[in-house]
Amino acid sequence: MSKRTPAAGGIFLFLGPVIGAVHGINVGQPIVWMLAGFAIGVALALAIWLWDRRRG
Repeated sequence: MSKRTPAAGGIFLFLGPVIGAVHGINVGQPIVWMLAGFAIGVALALAIWLWDRRRG
């Protein structure tokens, strides 16, 4: 019985806030965009987790 490796969606929990903060610095609202990036990162990580769970 072979075990498959799970998909890695946690990278979005890191990249979302970082990209959001960088964009927010350019716009002048880093905290708002960091939180928005975090929310998007959580949504993407959750979507990948659900997709991976259904696949296995």
